[in-house]
Amino acid sequence: MTADQDRTPDARAPRFGVNYTPAEGWFHHWLDFDLDAVRADLDSIAELGLDHVRVFPLWPLFQPNRTLIRPRAVEQLVELVDAAGERGLDVSVDGLQGHLSSFDFQPSWTQTWHRRNIFTDPLVISGQTAYLRTLAAALDDRPNFLGMTVGNEINQFSGDPHPDPDRITPEQAEDWLRRMLAACEDGAPGRLHLHASYDAAWYLDEHPFTPWHSARIGAATAVHSWVFNGTAQRYGAHSTAAAQHAAYLVELSKAWAAEPHRPVWLQEVGAPAPHITAEDAARFTGDTVAAVLDCPDLWGVTWWCSHDVDRSLADFPEVEYSLGLLTTDRRVKPAGLRIAAAVDELRKGWRPPRPRGTALVVDTGDAVTSPKRSVCGPGGAVFEAFMRLTEAGARPTAVLAEHAADPAHLAARGITEVVHPDDVR
Repeated sequence: MTADQDRTPDARAPRFGVNYTPAEGWFHHWLDFDLDAVRADLDSIAELGLDHVRVFPLWPLFQPNRTLIRPRAVEQLVELVDAAGERGLDVSVDGLQGHLSSFDFQPSWTQTWHRRNIFTDPLVISGQTAYLRTLAAALDDRPNFLGMTVGNEINQFSGDPHPDPDRITPEQAEDWLRRMLAACEDGAPGRLHLHASYDAAWYLDEHPFTPWHSARIGAATAVHSWVFNGTAQRYGAHSTAAAQHAAYLVELSKAWAAEPHRPVWLQEVGAPAPHITAEDAARFTGDTVAAVLDCPDLWGVTWWCSHDVDRSLADFPEVEYSLGLLTTDRRVKPAGLRIAAAVDELRKGWRPPRPRGTALVVDTGDAVTSPKRSVCGPGGAVFEAFMRLTEAGARPTAVLAEHAADPAHLAARGITEVVHPDDVR
């Protein structure tokens, strides 16, 4: 599949993959890299019928000094990508790790005595761009390399609730993102290079990473859907809001996109305990997948995560230990069986979903900075109107207030009806 084919709206069924969490040693496996163990993990992933993995080099281990990108670490990443290719799996690589499962991983040359803002300091930026360019270039000739994601939810370093944030403005966030993505493109031209934010970008007023950044910068829009963000707590695990949260984020993102068929990647979604119980995980997984497959222009779904976290590892939040589709001894869990069934059903016949003709008007103030985006979050007017419309049998999407009366914009997206949140009761 060529890069152009991969980005054509609805030319193919959505991709299905998993965020790869090693069964042995979690992401600390880079310290004791065991290719045989990686191969066993990838075998268990491939047996689910999945077609790609998203992998996570730990930034401090790969670049322990600003001018040292460890050749052996890069070689190990290439070995992992090659092993995935042997099993029919494409690979997307996250670069700046960054943040994973409540732990921060930043190199010592950005911390304490060398404290520098990771988004604005010229020396840090030079190190980051060199690192991303190096990883991308090392994989450029691998046919199963999809592209780079700048980092996993790195927006969490830029503001509250992080305990020690690197404060920036939306303008500085945009400049940083464009520099990072240019480095990825320099290393591997034409691949699916993008960036990913956790949902503060969509829901948190004044957050410096904005919906506009997510929907306008990079080759696709990435959304990360977690119902522990207040959705499950407020509405319940069996609510429309919980089942539709991922689909809602996919459709919400389209309000800010410049292209009417910009691909949207549901890059993270999972069934978090205790909000979703172990007994209920398969049901929640099936409902979430069914809802999101009804979204046009969906690039793919990448579940979080492949394997559980071994309970011999300390200090993880309880939710992190049991998110895997497989156990630490690589046995398939009920949610894994549900994903495998969804993949099988998809391959038997794919019919692209019809355009969503009903659009909710989204007014967050200035469209670029969205200072009032909390209307989109759980409890907000846009969020609740979307769920009410869905319960009434509609298939809503979203449109910015500035485009709500633009016939050309509405026609390009297949929108035939515009509804204001306050009118949905």
